[in-house]
Amino acid sequence: MAPFAVVLPAEHVEEGTEFVIMGLLPEGAGDFGVSIPTAGLLVTGYALGVVLGAPLMTVVGTKVSRKRMLMLLMGLFIAGNLLSAVAPVFAVMLTGRVIASLAHGAFFGIGSVVAADLVAPDKKAGAIAMMFTGLTVANVIGVPLGTLVGQHVGWRVTFAIVAALGVVGLAGIAKLVPEMPRREGVHLRHELAAFKNAQVLLAMAMTVLGFGGVFAAITYIAPMMTHVAGFADGSVTRLLVLFGLGMVGGNLIGGKFADRALMPMLYVSLGALAVVLALFTLTAHNKIAAAVTITLIGALGFATVPPLQKRVLDQAHGAPTLASAVNIGAFNLGNALSAWLGGMVIAAGFGYTAPNWVGAALAAAALVLALLSSALERRDGARGTVVAAGRPTKHRTAVPR
Repeated sequence: MAPFAVVLPAEHVEEGTEFVIMGLLPEGAGDFGVSIPTAGLLVTGYALGVVLGAPLMTVVGTKVSRKRMLMLLMGLFIAGNLLSAVAPVFAVMLTGRVIASLAHGAFFGIGSVVAADLVAPDKKAGAIAMMFTGLTVANVIGVPLGTLVGQHVGWRVTFAIVAALGVVGLAGIAKLVPEMPRREGVHLRHELAAFKNAQVLLAMAMTVLGFGGVFAAITYIAPMMTHVAGFADGSVTRLLVLFGLGMVGGNLIGGKFADRALMPMLYVSLGALAVVLALFTLTAHNKIAAAVTITLIGALGFATVPPLQKRVLDQAHGAPTLASAVNIGAFNLGNALSAWLGGMVIAAGFGYTAPNWVGAALAAAALVLALLSSALERRDGARGTVVAAGRPTKHRTAVPR
């Protein structure tokens, strides 16, 4: 069994807890007596925890066996969700979210490298997309189910169930993942050298802005759909299913076409995402149009994931592990930034659809960076060709055999 296939169920659980809070923001805000924008910090806090935890846990992982590292990460995840489930005040709930988030980035960062290494070079993006299928499946099944349970039984029960599933994941790792010695010859200085590459940094910036555009809108999907579109509270579950289905399709399409034409795939997906997010400020007022738009946001947003992750791996070749994990953190930095900005515009009185404009601006900025990255790559390629063409050739006298 491929290593990334073994940990896939654990990744399903981790992704479920990241996204399920979006459907439960009103319930959590009401229980703790805080505003919706303040409750949005539960998304921001988790995302920032991933940003910090991804490189930290990846570095720690170079010192222990892979199996022990996976078990440590899952233990953190379980502890964080249990703390969230029993939190007496909002601050404790936020602390639990951050603890759970520390496991997230290392799982996906290391998994991306493993998946890419197991296939031929022209299949790498497809392999990454297959690994990220765990994320999309979690959103089709786990997130709506968690939202439904939270709305009818209580959001604390949802987090308790997630913690219990984490225990199942931990048992699966203990039983299914073989003991493997820690990797030798892994040096932090070597891994850090990848960050001197401007293309690696540009790819990560594209990740922050592009995926941030998705979260600007989706973080506040529950209040937007109930207060603006006129959906009942229970309908949020069905809308999250549509978002998840869009994610599944977009992720697989992004992986397929990124192996053929990576940068054109990014141009199309980021440009279309910016347009759809801008239109969401209008379509959010109509139930059918809003449902279609939510599906498109999921599809276009996750069509960027495999090409962005592969772009980082390609540019950080030779030392991809830390860069890959940090790029997972970049996805979540975008989540944190957009959730914070979305909360700000709502708190400023611009309404529940205002975060869609924030998302459109972020996606458009990511498109600009993608075009800049390609331009720099062409310039460097042309410069290298000129240097190679102008290099003097040493002539040697032929020696008869």
